[in-house]
Amino acid sequence: MDDKTRLEALSTFLKNKRAQIKPEFVGLPVGTRRRTPGLRREEVAQLAGVSTTWYTWLEQGRDIKVSSDVLYCISTALNLNNDERDYFYNLALEAKSEITSPKEGQFELSHSLKKILTELKYCPTIITDRYCHIVGWNAAAAHVFLDFEKIPNEQRNLIRLVFTRKEFKALAVNWEHFAKGFLAIFRTYYGHYLGDKWYSQFIEEMSQFHSEFQELWQASQVSKAPEMVIEFRHAKVGKMLFNLTSFQVQGDMDLRCSVYTPIEETDTENKLKRLLKSVSVEG
Repeated sequence: MDDKTRLEALSTFLKNKRAQIKPEFVGLPVGTRRRTPGLRREEVAQLAGVSTTWYTWLEQGRDIKVSSDVLYCISTALNLNNDERDYFYNLALEAKSEITSPKEGQFELSHSLKKILTELKYCPTIITDRYCHIVGWNAAAAHVFLDFEKIPNEQRNLIRLVFTRKEFKALAVNWEHFAKGFLAIFRTYYGHYLGDKWYSQFIEEMSQFHSEFQELWQASQVSKAPEMVIEFRHAKVGKMLFNLTSFQVQGDMDLRCSVYTPIEETDTENKLKRLLKSVSVEG
């Protein structure tokens, strides 16, 4: 990400977070002359204890000198959570992280990760890298979502599939909520790897060809590991309810494991067992 792209991302993020805060939530009068939702720039500056001019320059994406202390005051004024604050700091302070990526075709999951995928027999599980490229999955995931083995490796990107494959849109009852969760994770990578131009190129491509992506991306949600309840409507077994838990895998490759656990007191696990058994019989 070059400086221009980084500062544009910072500007968009600050504008969106400011617009999401209702004045009454921070003890300010609502008033009758607000032309746009949320706080005014001068109100954010007042809450943060900085000059309106300085904050305006920051939100406009000007290349100005910032300090961690001042950024902390602004993040507090905007009610940023920990993940949003990390993203904000990365963009404002231009923190860069580099992790060597494997060359195409040379990556292989460790034996322990393969074992985990096998053991999570009735929990659809997907492992992705820092580009949200799918590098591992188990049989349950293949039968609940789609058969990733049939998708060419270069197209096996989770973000791309969520927005381009009809199977995902038909499966998730609240598809927008489903997509936002993955974009929130993707944004943390985007802010973390500022030196990797792949992210900007991918976002530009997705925004150009998929209006839904552009709209949801502009919401600027950030979360390293969102926990969500997901409702699916599977074509063969009907309603399924899962808790989605996403966590990072320690190691050099910055992998993420997303586990869909059947919600207890529902028939989801039994449906999954029947689905896997029927596929086994057919095979």
